[in-house]
Order: sequence, then structure tokens, then C-alpha cells
Amino acid sequence: MSLNYDALDRVLRDAPTQPGDTVLPHSRLLGFDTETTGTRPGSDAIVSATLVLRDPATGYTGDTVAEWIINPHRPMNPRASEVNGFTDDYLAEHGVEPGEALGQIAEAIDLARRANIPLLAYNAPFDVHMLAADLKRWGLDGMADPLVVDPLVIDRAVSHRSGKRTLAYTTEYYGIEPHGDFHNATADTTAAVDLITPMSTLYPQVGRLDLDGLMAWQRDAHEQWRTSFNAWLAQRGRRPVTDRWL
Repeated sequence: MSLNYDALDRVLRDAPTQPGDTVLPHSRLLGFDTETTGTRPGSDAIVSATLVLRDPATGYTGDTVAEWIINPHRPMNPRASEVNGFTDDYLAEHGVEPGEALGQIAEAIDLARRANIPLLAYNAPFDVHMLAADLKRWGLDGMADPLVVDPLVIDRAVSHRSGKRTLAYTTEYYGIEPHGDFHNATADTTAAVDLITPMSTLYPQVGRLDLDGLMAWQRDAHEQWRTSFNAWLAQRGRRPVTDRWL
């Protein structure tokens, strides 16, 4: 099934283009999260996705939300099923065909990009790469390079805290009360979008980030984190992290 796509499509088509000097806490954001059959783009597939359009002037109560349940036409990894609760039988019965759902998701993201509205996703490379692989698998047009906000990258750069940095732990650190259970695409998307206000308040450098400088800042932040993390891994005789951000 898909819910509220028409409403999201209408709002995005009517959205004015945001100036490049718009700072992050004043920017409209399109939150994105997926649940999948597993963790390998190209081999695994999206089974659930949510897009949440947030206007900072109205906050959570003004969100426009679209949700999809997708039949991936491939089996759930049992470990993934334990986490997100989806089963092969449920997806076969309730899921829409991938071509329909993935096309709508990509179109919404493209409309947001045209209006200079960032796509926000926690650990964004996972969701972006998973979507790109699914689009390719089903012969659909790929996305233009999206403008992305990744609260995980931002948090690593500014908080310098110890402990886990899962979405659940990070939202707890910033005092966010979740709207629903984690590992539900809609609850996770909303929680990730909710992070921007307290991040911008606690760390003024985040509040000063503008859309024109957003991608370069996050790429540099990820490279600094990777260098530091790899030094820590090397001290313990472990293999380095080689992945780049978007």
C-alpha cells in the first residue's frame, strides 16, 4: 500500500525554491527512511519507506507524510525480519509493486531537489544507495545528485560524545521523544528530522550551516571522522573503514 503520496506530490510541486543561503534550522526538509530485506544494496531491497516533509514554521504538526509498503519480490533476511517485523507473506499480500512505489519516491525526491529542499536521512548513504540500486534493478530513472542532510555525520562532527550513535541513542541524547517505535520507517524518519532543532540550538555551527555549503561541510566532516576512527582501529589491529560519504 501507499499512503498520502498525492498530498506530498501536490505540496512539493507548489513549493517555492529555497535560497542557497537558507540556514539549516530555517530550511524545509524532506525526511527519508527505509526498512529493507537486508543490508546489501543490489542484493537486498526496500520493503517499507517513508517521506516526511517538514516546514520549520509549523513543526511536527504540519508534516506531510507519505508511506509505502513494497513487495520486494525477494525473501526477507531472517535477521532483518526480526528487526523490522516484515514477513514474506505480509509483503506479498500488502505490498505494492516496486516500479510504482520506487518511481513515486524518486519523483518526490527530485521535486524536492528542484525546490532546493534537502533530503534528510540518518546514515544517509545506506538509504540513498539502497534506493539507487532498487531503481536500477527495476529499470527506472535514477535520481539526480540529491542535496542531503545526514544527522549522523553532523552529530559525529560536533558532539564528541562517547557511546553508541544509533538513531535511538542519538535522539535520547538530544532529548527527542519518538513518535512511535524505532525500526518503523515513519517513526525513524520523524525522529531524524526532529534532531535538527536541538542540534542547531546546542551547536551554533550547525545552526549556521547553509544549503550552499551543506554537502561540502558534511563530506569534510565525514573524512575527519574516518581518519580519527581509522587511527583508533589501527591501534587495535583492526581493518580500516574505506567508505566515503555521498
